Amino acid sequence: MSASVLSPSGPLASVSGLLQVASLLSLVLLLIKAAQLYLHRQWLLKALQQFPCPPSHWLFGHSKEFQKNELQQVLKWVEKFPTASPRWFWGTKAIFVVYDPDYMKVVLGRSDPKAHGTYRLLAPWIGYGLLLLNGQPWFQHRRMLTPAFHYDILKPYVGFMADSVRVMLDKWQQLSGQNPRVEVFEYVSLMTLDSIMKSAFSHQGSVQTDRSSQSYIQAIEDIKNLFFSRVRNAFHQNDTVYSMTPSGRRYLRACQVAHEHTDQVIRQRKAHLQKEGELEKISKKRHLDFLDILLRARMENGDSLSDADLRAEVDTFMFEGHDTTASGISWILYALATHPEHQQRCREELQGLLGDGASLSWDHLDQMPYTTMCIKEALRLYPPVPGISRELSKPVTFPDGRSLPEGITVSLSIYGLHHNPNVWPNPEVFDPSRFAPGTARHSHAFLPFSGGSRNCIGKQFAMNEMKVAVALTLLHFKLAPDPSRVPVPNAKVVLMSANGIHLRLTKLQ
Repeated sequence: MSASVLSPSGPLASVSGLLQVASLLSLVLLLIKAAQLYLHRQWLLKALQQFPCPPSHWLFGHSKEFQKNELQQVLKWVEKFPTASPRWFWGTKAIFVVYDPDYMKVVLGRSDPKAHGTYRLLAPWIGYGLLLLNGQPWFQHRRMLTPAFHYDILKPYVGFMADSVRVMLDKWQQLSGQNPRVEVFEYVSLMTLDSIMKSAFSHQGSVQTDRSSQSYIQAIEDIKNLFFSRVRNAFHQNDTVYSMTPSGRRYLRACQVAHEHTDQVIRQRKAHLQKEGELEKISKKRHLDFLDILLRARMENGDSLSDADLRAEVDTFMFEGHDTTASGISWILYALATHPEHQQRCREELQGLLGDGASLSWDHLDQMPYTTMCIKEALRLYPPVPGISRELSKPVTFPDGRSLPEGITVSLSIYGLHHNPNVWPNPEVFDPSRFAPGTARHSHAFLPFSGGSRNCIGKQFAMNEMKVAVALTLLHFKLAPDPSRVPVPNAKVVLMSANGIHLRLTKLQ
């Protein structure tokens, strides 16, 4: 054996020295990272010190308290800390949860961006459209899309909405003859997708009988569940790490299914317009829809939307236009099912206005005051989007003098606000008189569509569809709850039920 191999100065010694250096560097980097995390935690503790909250574990935060039923835990905190309180996810991540209208007004009156740490996790699904954009790009897209929600554009949609609801009601009639118990969210979700495809994307036919549409809805359900789990897992925040996990791979597959659906919608419309030679004549059409306006839109520099921007806006509106509205309608029907006296009063109002509902039109939607009151009260109890968040771009001082520094993530708990007993006396009681015409309330006490400049651009579209769906349903069915399956509200991007929303349906003669 050669002396060089045995010698401390040989190749093995060199390798050993490199390993020692690498180990030392790794230890130094680990110590630096630990120091950064410690300093960040100390900064958070100081920033949030003015706001009390229940004791939290130094590493796991409040995760134990929120394991079972997150929304019920929020309500407990609302009673104890009626303005706002910090919530710790883990040792170095905390958000500031708000459920007070004065605090809401301050935050929503500013131009803080969406909380990047949370909302960026939605980007593989809906891209950077109106929901995720911030600053000047958001402003440009908002201004560009506003004409798509003018009442002249929305008027013809009422007929499409009514047609879609009638298809759903026909299905329910067939089902009620066999089994009066129906899980309504599944059918309402297909109906709202059908409605938005017909109105906003001029789709021919009914997606309520299309298997590919059912695949899209299942993909959206999977995405919401996986997103909800990822937000709460400290080890899944890195995109590369997450993409290598089973959950990450399922998430990307579900996103692909959703993208295939929206890509097909865009391709079909472009092909149709080019075939008919209409691409440059869209503005002369009698009826413009959402996709028409996207295809003819021009940014401030004169360029049309890129393919990525186009798909992002279609993905965003496809989701928000069907899923949040489906949540709203399903919970409204449940609220009316559990309060038969209010359900019957709505039915009598609608029968006097619409008869059998065959002639339902745009003009009728403002002539159902009691039904509208009940819809709003149900949206208070069950807001379709239970919370939104912002990241403070500059310090903020609230009306009570307490303040937060730049960089804090603020979660606006709409569910907590709507159930805050300091804002709504007896908040768990279904009381439509809260929304009687002329009733005074705080400008930011009721926020089912958010508020401020970033409020929901499609709120009128959604309210119209809710009125159409509720009106036609009550004219054809008597609703009652299924006492064996009481729904459990669950916040997963939109307000869902952990065990479905089951109702007993009785066809009216």
